[in-house]
Amino acid sequence: MTLWFVFALMTVAAIFAVLWPLSRGRAAGTGGSEAIVYRDQLAEIDRDLAAGIIGAAEADAAKIEISRRLLAAADRGERETPPQSNLKLRRTAAIVALVGLPLVAAGFYLTLGSPRLGDFPLSARNQGADANQPLANLVAQVESHLEKSPTDGRGWSVLAPVLSRLGRYDDAVRAYRNAITYAGDSAERRADLGEALTGAAGGVVTSEAKTEFGRAVAQNTGDPKANYFLGLAAEQDGRKADAAAIWQAMLAKAPPDAPWRPLVQAALLRVGGASAPALSDGAMAAAKDMSEADRGAMIRGMVDRLATRLKQNGDDVEGWLRLVRAYLVMGERDKAVGALTEARQAVGNDVERLRQLNDGLKNLGFDG
Repeated sequence: MTLWFVFALMTVAAIFAVLWPLSRGRAAGTGGSEAIVYRDQLAEIDRDLAAGIIGAAEADAAKIEISRRLLAAADRGERETPPQSNLKLRRTAAIVALVGLPLVAAGFYLTLGSPRLGDFPLSARNQGADANQPLANLVAQVESHLEKSPTDGRGWSVLAPVLSRLGRYDDAVRAYRNAITYAGDSAERRADLGEALTGAAGGVVTSEAKTEFGRAVAQNTGDPKANYFLGLAAEQDGRKADAAAIWQAMLAKAPPDAPWRPLVQAALLRVGGASAPALSDGAMAAAKDMSEADRGAMIRGMVDRLATRLKQNGDDVEGWLRLVRAYLVMGERDKAVGALTEARQAVGNDVERLRQLNDGLKNLGFDG
Protein backbone atom coordinates (compact mmCIF):
# COMPACT_ATOMS: atom_id res chain seq x y z
CA MET A 1 0.00 0.00 0.00
CA THR A 2 2.84 2.37 0.82
CA LEU A 3 4.37 1.76 -2.61
CA TRP A 4 1.12 2.70 -4.36
CA PHE A 5 0.93 5.91 -2.30
CA VAL A 6 4.46 6.85 -3.35
CA PHE A 7 3.62 6.19 -7.00
CA ALA A 8 0.52 8.40 -6.69
CA LEU A 9 2.56 11.28 -5.27
CA MET A 10 5.08 10.95 -8.09
CA THR A 11 2.26 11.06 -10.65
CA VAL A 12 0.74 14.19 -9.08
CA ALA A 13 4.14 15.86 -9.03
CA ALA A 14 4.67 15.07 -12.71
CA ILE A 15 1.22 16.47 -13.62
CA PHE A 16 1.85 19.71 -11.72
CA ALA A 17 5.21 20.06 -13.45
CA VAL A 18 3.32 20.03 -16.76
CA LEU A 19 0.42 22.26 -15.69
CA TRP A 20 2.35 24.94 -13.84
CA PRO A 21 3.69 26.74 -16.91
CA LEU A 22 0.28 26.46 -18.61
CA SER A 23 -1.58 27.88 -15.63
CA ARG A 24 0.33 31.16 -15.83
CA GLY A 25 -0.67 33.68 -18.47
CA ARG A 26 2.05 35.39 -20.36
CA ALA A 27 3.61 38.20 -18.44
CA ALA A 28 2.11 41.55 -19.26
CA GLY A 29 4.02 43.14 -22.05
CA THR A 30 5.97 46.36 -21.57
CA GLY A 31 3.80 48.24 -24.06
CA GLY A 32 1.15 49.24 -21.50
CA SER A 33 3.59 50.75 -19.01
CA GLU A 34 5.46 52.64 -21.76
CA ALA A 35 2.22 54.25 -22.99
CA ILE A 36 1.45 55.56 -19.49
CA VAL A 37 4.93 57.09 -19.22
CA TYR A 38 4.59 58.77 -22.60
CA ARG A 39 1.15 60.21 -21.69
CA ASP A 40 2.58 61.61 -18.47
CA GLN A 41 5.40 63.21 -20.48
CA LEU A 42 2.86 64.87 -22.82
CA ALA A 43 0.97 66.28 -19.85
CA GLU A 44 4.21 67.54 -18.33
CA ILE A 45 5.13 69.33 -21.58
CA ASP A 46 1.73 71.11 -21.51
CA ARG A 47 2.37 72.22 -17.94
CA ASP A 48 5.87 73.48 -18.80
CA LEU A 49 4.48 75.38 -21.80
CA ALA A 50 1.76 77.03 -19.69
CA ALA A 51 4.34 78.00 -17.07
CA GLY A 52 6.55 79.52 -19.72
CA ILE A 53 9.44 77.14 -18.99
CA ILE A 54 9.75 76.11 -22.66
CA GLY A 55 8.76 77.80 -25.85
CA ALA A 56 5.94 76.77 -28.21
CA ALA A 57 8.32 75.47 -30.89
CA GLU A 58 10.21 73.30 -28.41
CA ALA A 59 6.95 72.01 -26.96
CA ASP A 60 5.62 71.03 -30.41
CA ALA A 61 8.83 69.17 -31.28
CA ALA A 62 8.83 67.29 -27.97
CA LYS A 63 5.15 66.38 -28.36
CA ILE A 64 5.76 65.04 -31.87
CA GLU A 65 8.62 62.81 -30.67
CA ILE A 66 6.74 61.54 -27.60
CA SER A 67 3.59 60.92 -29.68
CA ARG A 68 5.65 58.84 -32.11
CA ARG A 69 6.99 56.76 -29.24
CA LEU A 70 3.48 56.41 -27.76
CA LEU A 71 2.11 55.04 -31.03
CA ALA A 72 4.98 52.54 -31.28
CA ALA A 73 4.41 51.30 -27.71
CA ALA A 74 0.67 50.90 -28.34
CA ASP A 75 1.41 48.89 -31.49
CA ARG A 76 3.73 46.54 -29.56
CA GLY A 77 1.07 46.01 -26.90
CA GLU A 78 -1.47 44.87 -29.47
CA ARG A 79 0.96 42.38 -30.97
CA GLU A 80 1.78 40.88 -27.50
CA THR A 81 -1.86 40.34 -26.53
CA PRO A 82 -2.40 36.52 -26.58
CA PRO A 83 -5.16 35.34 -28.87
CA GLN A 84 -8.21 33.61 -27.39
CA SER A 85 -7.17 30.28 -28.93
CA ASN A 86 -4.14 30.08 -26.56
CA LEU A 87 -6.47 29.82 -23.59
CA LYS A 88 -8.34 26.87 -25.17
CA LEU A 89 -5.03 25.17 -25.89
CA ARG A 90 -3.97 25.49 -22.25
CA ARG A 91 -7.28 24.04 -21.06
CA THR A 92 -6.95 21.09 -23.46
CA ALA A 93 -3.39 20.39 -22.29
CA ALA A 94 -4.50 20.52 -18.66
CA ILE A 95 -7.29 17.98 -19.27
CA VAL A 96 -4.89 15.64 -21.06
CA ALA A 97 -2.36 15.92 -18.23
CA LEU A 98 -4.93 15.39 -15.47
CA VAL A 99 -6.93 12.59 -17.07
CA GLY A 100 -5.15 11.24 -20.12
CA LEU A 101 -1.71 10.55 -18.66
CA PRO A 102 -2.96 8.47 -15.66
CA LEU A 103 -5.32 6.52 -17.92
CA VAL A 104 -2.57 5.72 -20.43
CA ALA A 105 -0.16 4.69 -17.65
CA ALA A 106 -2.78 2.48 -16.02
CA GLY A 107 -3.56 0.84 -19.38
CA PHE A 108 0.09 0.00 -20.00
CA TYR A 109 0.50 -1.43 -16.47
CA LEU A 110 -2.60 -3.59 -16.67
CA THR A 111 -1.42 -4.94 -20.04
CA LEU A 112 2.29 -5.43 -19.36
CA GLY A 113 2.47 -5.54 -15.56
CA SER A 114 1.28 -7.99 -12.91
CA PRO A 115 -1.18 -6.11 -10.68
CA ARG A 116 -2.34 -9.31 -8.97
CA LEU A 117 1.16 -10.51 -8.08
CA GLY A 118 1.59 -10.59 -4.33
CA ASP A 119 4.36 -8.98 -2.39
CA PHE A 120 7.69 -10.85 -2.27
CA PRO A 121 9.51 -9.79 0.93
CA LEU A 122 13.27 -9.55 1.04
CA SER A 123 13.48 -12.43 3.52
CA ALA A 124 11.63 -14.69 1.09
CA ARG A 125 13.88 -13.64 -1.77
CA ASN A 126 16.94 -14.63 0.23
CA GLN A 127 15.54 -18.15 0.59
CA GLY A 128 15.79 -18.98 -3.11
CA ALA A 129 18.27 -21.76 -3.88
CA ASP A 130 21.42 -20.67 -5.62
CA ALA A 131 23.87 -23.28 -6.87
CA ASN A 132 26.74 -20.81 -6.32
CA GLN A 133 26.07 -20.59 -2.59
CA PRO A 134 28.25 -22.53 -0.14
CA LEU A 135 26.93 -26.00 0.67
CA ALA A 136 26.39 -25.03 4.31
CA ASN A 137 24.02 -22.22 3.23
CA LEU A 138 22.00 -24.58 1.05
CA VAL A 139 21.77 -27.10 3.87
CA ALA A 140 20.57 -24.37 6.22
CA GLN A 141 17.83 -23.42 3.76
CA VAL A 142 16.65 -27.04 3.46
CA GLU A 143 16.68 -27.42 7.24
CA SER A 144 14.64 -24.24 7.59
CA HIS A 145 12.12 -25.62 5.10
CA LEU A 146 11.89 -28.94 6.95
CA GLU A 147 11.25 -27.15 10.25
CA LYS A 148 8.10 -25.74 8.66
CA SER A 149 7.26 -28.95 6.75
CA PRO A 150 8.55 -31.82 8.94
CA THR A 151 6.60 -34.46 6.99
CA ASP A 152 8.38 -33.76 3.69
CA GLY A 153 9.91 -37.19 3.13
CA ARG A 154 11.62 -36.17 -0.09
CA GLY A 155 13.31 -33.27 1.68
CA TRP A 156 14.66 -35.56 4.41
CA SER A 157 15.88 -38.03 1.76
CA VAL A 158 17.82 -35.26 0.03
CA LEU A 159 19.22 -33.77 3.22
CA ALA A 160 20.37 -36.95 4.97
CA PRO A 161 23.28 -38.00 2.67
CA VAL A 162 24.54 -34.41 2.54
CA LEU A 163 24.69 -34.29 6.33
CA SER A 164 26.65 -37.55 6.32
CA ARG A 165 29.17 -36.15 3.85
CA LEU A 166 29.55 -33.07 6.07
CA GLY A 167 30.31 -35.31 9.05
CA ARG A 168 27.13 -34.30 10.90
CA TYR A 169 26.29 -37.91 11.69
CA ASP A 170 23.86 -37.31 14.55
CA ASP A 171 21.80 -34.99 12.34
CA ALA A 172 22.10 -37.49 9.49
CA VAL A 173 20.71 -40.27 11.72
CA ARG A 174 17.69 -38.12 12.52
CA ALA A 175 17.24 -37.24 8.85
CA TYR A 176 17.40 -40.89 7.73
CA ARG A 177 14.86 -41.90 10.38
CA ASN A 178 12.49 -39.18 9.18
CA ALA A 179 13.07 -40.22 5.58
CA ILE A 180 12.07 -43.79 6.46
CA THR A 181 9.01 -42.54 8.35
CA TYR A 182 7.72 -40.10 5.75
CA ALA A 183 9.16 -41.42 2.46
CA GLY A 184 8.92 -45.15 3.07
CA ASP A 185 11.11 -48.01 4.27
CA SER A 186 13.73 -49.56 1.97
CA ALA A 187 16.92 -51.58 2.15
CA GLU A 188 18.93 -48.63 0.87
CA ARG A 189 17.61 -46.24 3.53
CA ARG A 190 18.19 -48.81 6.29
CA ALA A 191 21.77 -49.36 5.12
CA ASP A 192 22.37 -45.61 4.95
CA LEU A 193 20.99 -45.22 8.47
CA GLY A 194 23.32 -47.95 9.71
CA GLU A 195 26.27 -46.21 8.05
CA ALA A 196 25.35 -42.91 9.72
CA LEU A 197 25.11 -44.66 13.10
CA THR A 198 28.56 -46.17 12.48
CA GLY A 199 29.95 -42.74 11.61
CA ALA A 200 28.43 -41.25 14.77
CA ALA A 201 30.22 -43.97 16.77
CA GLY A 202 33.59 -43.13 15.23
CA GLY A 203 33.62 -46.03 12.77
CA VAL A 204 32.49 -48.71 15.22
CA VAL A 205 29.58 -50.81 14.01
CA THR A 206 27.35 -50.63 17.08
CA SER A 207 24.56 -53.06 17.90
CA GLU A 208 22.03 -50.45 16.79
CA ALA A 209 23.84 -50.10 13.46
CA LYS A 210 24.00 -53.90 13.04
CA THR A 211 20.25 -54.01 13.58
CA GLU A 212 19.71 -51.56 10.74
CA PHE A 213 22.07 -53.47 8.45
CA GLY A 214 20.22 -56.66 9.30
CA ARG A 215 16.92 -55.02 8.36
CA ALA A 216 18.43 -53.92 5.05
CA VAL A 217 19.62 -57.45 4.25
CA ALA A 218 16.20 -58.81 5.19
CA GLN A 219 14.70 -56.60 2.47
CA ASN A 220 17.52 -57.12 -0.04
CA THR A 221 19.99 -59.92 0.58
CA GLY A 222 22.39 -58.51 -2.00
CA ASP A 223 22.62 -54.97 -0.62
CA PRO A 224 26.38 -54.31 -0.84
CA LYS A 225 26.60 -51.61 1.82
CA ALA A 226 24.73 -53.61 4.44
CA ASN A 227 26.74 -56.77 3.75
CA TYR A 228 30.06 -54.93 3.85
CA PHE A 229 29.31 -53.38 7.23
CA LEU A 230 28.05 -56.68 8.61
CA GLY A 231 31.42 -58.13 7.61
CA LEU A 232 33.13 -55.16 9.26
CA ALA A 233 31.12 -55.77 12.42
CA ALA A 234 32.28 -59.39 12.42
CA GLU A 235 35.89 -58.26 12.00
CA GLN A 236 35.57 -55.79 14.87
CA ASP A 237 34.11 -58.53 17.03
CA GLY A 238 37.18 -60.70 16.29
CA ARG A 239 35.31 -63.09 14.00
CA LYS A 240 37.60 -62.76 11.01
CA ALA A 241 36.45 -65.99 9.39
CA ASP A 242 32.86 -64.77 9.45
CA ALA A 243 33.93 -61.44 7.99
CA ALA A 244 35.87 -63.22 5.25
CA ALA A 245 32.90 -65.42 4.47
CA ILE A 246 30.60 -62.44 4.07
CA TRP A 247 33.01 -60.53 1.87
CA GLN A 248 33.96 -63.53 -0.23
CA ALA A 249 30.30 -64.20 -0.91
CA MET A 250 29.91 -60.60 -2.02
CA LEU A 251 32.79 -60.91 -4.49
CA ALA A 252 31.53 -64.21 -5.82
CA LYS A 253 28.16 -62.66 -6.75
CA ALA A 254 29.40 -59.22 -7.81
CA PRO A 255 29.98 -58.19 -11.43
CA PRO A 256 33.63 -57.56 -12.39
CA ASP A 257 33.05 -53.79 -12.64
CA ALA A 258 31.34 -53.38 -9.27
CA PRO A 259 32.63 -50.05 -7.86
CA TRP A 260 32.94 -51.42 -4.33
CA ARG A 261 34.98 -54.50 -5.35
CA PRO A 262 38.42 -52.96 -4.50
CA LEU A 263 37.16 -52.00 -1.03
CA VAL A 264 35.97 -55.52 -0.27
CA GLN A 265 39.14 -57.06 -1.71
CA ALA A 266 41.23 -54.86 0.55
CA ALA A 267 39.09 -55.93 3.50
CA LEU A 268 39.67 -59.58 2.64
CA LEU A 269 43.42 -59.02 2.61
CA ARG A 270 43.13 -57.36 6.00
CA VAL A 271 41.41 -60.27 7.73
CA GLY A 272 43.75 -62.96 6.47
CA GLY A 273 43.96 -65.66 3.84
CA ALA A 274 40.91 -67.74 4.60
CA SER A 275 39.02 -65.94 1.87
CA ALA A 276 41.76 -65.53 -0.69
CA PRO A 277 41.29 -68.71 -2.73
CA ALA A 278 37.50 -68.30 -2.83
CA LEU A 279 36.40 -71.00 -0.47
CA SER A 280 33.10 -72.71 -1.10
CA ASP A 281 30.29 -72.32 1.43
CA GLY A 282 30.97 -75.80 2.77
CA ALA A 283 34.68 -75.14 3.14
CA MET A 284 34.01 -71.88 4.90
CA ALA A 285 31.68 -73.59 7.35
CA ALA A 286 34.33 -76.22 8.07
CA ALA A 287 37.05 -73.60 8.47
CA LYS A 288 35.16 -71.88 11.29
CA ASP A 289 35.74 -74.82 13.65
CA MET A 290 39.43 -75.40 12.77
CA SER A 291 42.43 -74.19 14.68
CA GLU A 292 44.60 -71.53 13.12
CA ALA A 293 47.22 -74.12 12.15
CA ASP A 294 44.69 -76.45 10.52
CA ARG A 295 43.00 -73.56 8.75
CA GLY A 296 46.38 -72.36 7.44
CA ALA A 297 47.21 -75.86 6.16
CA MET A 298 43.87 -76.11 4.42
CA ILE A 299 44.35 -72.74 2.78
CA ARG A 300 47.88 -73.66 1.69
CA GLY A 301 46.55 -76.80 0.00
CA MET A 302 43.83 -74.84 -1.79
CA VAL A 303 46.34 -72.26 -3.00
CA ASP A 304 48.63 -74.98 -4.34
CA ARG A 305 45.76 -76.67 -6.14
CA LEU A 306 44.70 -73.32 -7.63
CA ALA A 307 48.26 -72.69 -8.88
CA THR A 308 48.42 -76.16 -10.45
CA ARG A 309 45.10 -75.68 -12.21
CA LEU A 310 46.13 -72.31 -13.62
CA LYS A 311 49.34 -73.75 -15.05
CA GLN A 312 47.23 -76.22 -16.97
CA ASN A 313 44.60 -73.68 -18.03
CA GLY A 314 45.73 -70.08 -17.82
CA ASP A 315 42.66 -68.42 -19.36
CA ASP A 316 41.00 -67.85 -15.94
CA VAL A 317 41.81 -64.19 -15.18
CA GLU A 318 39.85 -64.21 -11.92
CA GLY A 319 41.74 -67.33 -10.86
CA TRP A 320 45.10 -65.64 -11.46
CA LEU A 321 43.98 -62.64 -9.40
CA ARG A 322 42.87 -64.91 -6.54
CA LEU A 323 46.22 -66.66 -6.63
CA VAL A 324 48.20 -63.40 -6.53
CA ARG A 325 45.99 -62.15 -3.70
CA ALA A 326 46.45 -65.39 -1.75
CA TYR A 327 50.23 -65.16 -1.95
CA LEU A 328 50.08 -61.55 -0.77
CA VAL A 329 47.90 -62.52 2.18
CA MET A 330 50.34 -65.27 3.17
CA GLY A 331 53.21 -62.79 2.99
CA GLU A 332 54.85 -64.46 -0.04
CA ARG A 333 55.26 -61.47 -2.29
CA ASP A 334 57.91 -63.13 -4.47
CA LYS A 335 55.45 -65.88 -5.37
CA ALA A 336 52.80 -63.23 -6.02
CA VAL A 337 55.14 -61.47 -8.48
CA GLY A 338 55.94 -64.78 -10.14
CA ALA A 339 52.24 -65.60 -10.43
CA LEU A 340 51.39 -62.28 -12.08
CA THR A 341 54.25 -62.79 -14.56
CA GLU A 342 52.87 -66.22 -15.49
CA ALA A 343 49.38 -64.75 -15.70
CA ARG A 344 50.44 -62.10 -18.22
CA GLN A 345 52.19 -64.71 -20.31
CA ALA A 346 49.10 -66.95 -20.23
CA VAL A 347 46.61 -64.27 -21.36
CA GLY A 348 49.00 -62.11 -23.38
CA ASN A 349 47.40 -63.10 -26.70
CA ASP A 350 43.94 -61.99 -25.56
CA VAL A 351 43.72 -58.20 -25.35
CA GLU A 352 40.49 -58.15 -23.30
CA ARG A 353 41.70 -60.71 -20.76
CA LEU A 354 45.02 -58.88 -20.44
CA ARG A 355 43.14 -55.62 -19.74
CA GLN A 356 41.03 -57.29 -17.05
CA LEU A 357 44.14 -58.81 -15.51
CA ASN A 358 45.99 -55.48 -15.40
CA ASP A 359 42.97 -53.74 -13.89
CA GLY A 360 42.75 -56.36 -11.17
CA LEU A 361 46.48 -56.15 -10.47
CA LYS A 362 46.19 -52.38 -10.05
CA ASN A 363 43.58 -52.97 -7.33
CA LEU A 364 46.12 -55.23 -5.61
CA GLY A 365 48.81 -52.57 -5.71
CA PHE A 366 50.71 -53.62 -8.87
CA ASP A 367 51.25 -51.42 -11.90
CA GLY A 368 49.15 -52.50 -14.89
